[in-house]
Amino acid sequence: MEERWDIYDKNKQLTGRTMKRNDWTLKDDEYHLTVLGVIRRSDGKFLITKRVMTKAWAPGWWEVSGGAAQAGEASYDAVLREVKEETGLDVKDAEGGYMFTYKRENPGEGDNYFVDVYRFTLDIDDSDVNFQEAEIDGYMFASIDEIKVFAQEGIFLHYDSIKKVFE
Repeated sequence: MEERWDIYDKNKQLTGRTMKRNDWTLKDDEYHLTVLGVIRRSDGKFLITKRVMTKAWAPGWWEVSGGAAQAGEASYDAVLREVKEETGLDVKDAEGGYMFTYKRENPGEGDNYFVDVYRFTLDIDDSDVNFQEAEIDGYMFASIDEIKVFAQEGIFLHYDSIKKVFE
């Protein structure tokens, strides 16, 4: 079955319409919803992952887990699913939760979206992490300073939009 995404208006209200996944035909006042789930350990380090080199977009860059919410899926359910799919971690009982939303607009490109950013605190180590090797080319538990270095090198996805989640 093909994946579908809900279409939201500029006030982040559902329009009742859906779009095909990656079918970039949104009008300038229409959006889809994506989620990011930042995993923080109590020692202050963050779980970050490296995108595989075969990705068409931003190969080899560092990022946090996330993806698009599917049609009918609530933001929180989407972040739980994406984190579990990408890292093997179950964060539903973790400390933390929703932090903020930002909006990305690409006028004329048919791709506008809201990003709901979550942060979960979990005590985990390497034995807890179970990655999809097709998607991920490695991971690390990084300090804020290490993340800032990747950002300065221009290889950390969305850093400027999400940096307050690391504070």
